Amino acid sequence: MTRLLVWRHGNTDYNAGGRVQGQTDAPLNARGRDQAAEAAALLAALHPDVLVSSDLSRAHDTASALASLTGLSVTVDPRLRERHFGVWQGELLTDIETRHPTEYARWRAGDPSPGCGIESLDDLAKRMLDALQDAAALAPGGTVVVTTHGGAARQGCGALLGWPNEATRTLGSLHNCHWTELRDRSRRVGGTGWQLMAHNVGVLSHS
Repeated sequence: MTRLLVWRHGNTDYNAGGRVQGQTDAPLNARGRDQAAEAAALLAALHPDVLVSSDLSRAHDTASALASLTGLSVTVDPRLRERHFGVWQGELLTDIETRHPTEYARWRAGDPSPGCGIESLDDLAKRMLDALQDAAALAPGGTVVVTTHGGAARQGCGALLGWPNEATRTLGSLHNCHWTELRDRSRRVGGTGWQLMAHNVGVLSHS
């Protein structure tokens, strides 16, 4: 059966400062690079067959830490980018709450399309589902590591599992350099398709 490991990138200054990244190309900071190296050692022990990554540098550089240990190349897929956050990108969450209180409240409440140019959850789910399915198809029966972003990872995993937005929202946010494990059991007798096997796996100090 195919094993899919959906891995969030390491820490950035935006993460550390409470700033919305979205599709802004914020790089890993020193902590993020250390996280990537430590997590890569754990993932390398799982013998991945294929590495696929978002084209944003924080994800690609995280994937590259694993590539350096495995000798695998990284396939880039822009569909794995984080959710686009419209006019909020690059802004502090505290400022957003003050300047856009209505849209901020809608976003916090899980509104799939809260306004301010933010990509809808349905659009995010569709592109992430397509990207994850295509990544899994690169190594049928093997292990595929997909390096992406927190919000994109959650929505993509929910879509792959067939969950509605309300259920997907209950899945806790991935810590930096942690991953979700899914397995495709559709080829087994009585198989049920994709199943969630583990969530927020990683080095404890990264939490």
